[in-house]
Amino acid sequence: MTHPYQEMKDMKKLKQHYDMLGFVADAQYGIPTRCPCEGEIKQDVSPNPKYLLDFDTLPGRRYFTCKNVTMLNVLDNGMHFRHPWAFGVEEEVKSLRRQVDDMAEEIAKLKSLITRP
Repeated sequence: MTHPYQEMKDMKKLKQHYDMLGFVADAQYGIPTRCPCEGEIKQDVSPNPKYLLDFDTLPGRRYFTCKNVTMLNVLDNGMHFRHPWAFGVEEEVKSLRRQVDDMAEEIAKLKSLITRP
C-alpha cells in the first residue's frame, strides 16, 4: 500500500495530464499561436504530393506544426499540434466573420439610439 501523500501526488499529476489533454483538444480551433508544450508553431509542408499528376500546386499539404513535434510524439501523448492549414484558416475566417457580424449589429443598435427623436 502506498503512502496517502504519494497517492495524492500521483492523482494530482494524472489530473493535470487529463486537464491538459482537454486544453489541447479545445485549442485546436483556428490558427494556433503556441503549442501546449510551449513550442513555437511553424508552417510545414508535407513532402509527399497530394496528387501525383498535379504540377501547378505546392508539393504537398500545408500544416501548422509545433517545432518540437515528431510523428512519434503526436501518436504517443497528443500534446503537440499538427493542424491542417486549410482547416485552421477556415475556422479563423469563420470566427472573424462572426465578430464582424456582432460588431455590425452593435453599431446598428447604437445608430438607432442616436437617431431617435
